Amino acid sequence: MKQTFFGLLLLLVGVSCTNDKKNEANLHLTGTIKGLKKGTLYIQKFSDSTLVMVDSIAIDGKSTFESHLSIDSPEMLYLYLDKGVTNSIDNSLFVFAEPGNMTIETTLESFYKNVKVTGSKNHELYLEYKKINEPFVNLNLDLIQKELKASKLEQNAVVDSLVKEKDLLTKRRYLRVINFALNNKEHEVSPYVLLYDVYDANLKYLDSVTNLYPEKIKTSKYGKLLKEHIDERRKEESN
Repeated sequence: MKQTFFGLLLLLVGVSCTNDKKNEANLHLTGTIKGLKKGTLYIQKFSDSTLVMVDSIAIDGKSTFESHLSIDSPEMLYLYLDKGVTNSIDNSLFVFAEPGNMTIETTLESFYKNVKVTGSKNHELYLEYKKINEPFVNLNLDLIQKELKASKLEQNAVVDSLVKEKDLLTKRRYLRVINFALNNKEHEVSPYVLLYDVYDANLKYLDSVTNLYPEKIKTSKYGKLLKEHIDERRKEESN
């Protein structure tokens, strides 16, 4: 009788904790990983440059998952799928989450490539940004390969020319990123791309965007981090 009572008590406590988690959460994340029968989905986020576990979901016999999370403002989440295969490559992706209801649909075979995320405007904009940035990344990789080849052949004039070309490409990319951030200053993706992709850009360009941010962006996670970064750089450059 006593064992039954304590078993029931533990069950009630477990249900209570689950309900508390759902009540406190402001992000309801659901999804489907077509073809997955068994595995573990890890949801993480960056805190002080360190990946912190937010939730882990064991999947056994079904391809759907659900998570109730609490976030202070829209932020990037890192999803890692442990398929139980040591040499698995396509098993991780970034999702720009925001409060509300979000859905993630993907497949086991192409976890990253086939993903479709709904319920987040910031994620939609982030995908647009990646399309804008991708050609610059590809061109830069091509120039690096040419530079390495020319360096091995000791073609110094060619190397110098390629270095200048890379510098010009970087300036073009920075201006494109800053323009994207300016055009989307009402969304948290704006300080995110400035902070992580053009953190070393000229301060006057960073200021030109951040000074136009509405209060909700200034007080968001990435808005505050970007301001801290700018203040640190300004202090270093004044010394």
